[in-house]
Amino acid sequence: MSEYVWQKSSYSGTAANCLYVAPGTAAGTIRLRESDAPDLILTAPPAALDTLIRAIKDDRLAPRAER
Repeated sequence: MSEYVWQKSSYSGTAANCLYVAPGTAAGTIRLRESDAPDLILTAPPAALDTLIRAIKDDRLAPRAER
């Protein structure tokens, strides 16, 4: 059982692929996981996560190169 209290992102709605967030154990960190890979947990400080979300919303990220 997870030691974190996970909250489903409100943007996930009723979709099968959901993003979950939880406060990290270290002060000032946020944990993220995706429902398809719940054992893979990313940790980030709030400022870094805010920067990423703003870049996504503003469409400032380059598309992934085709392989």
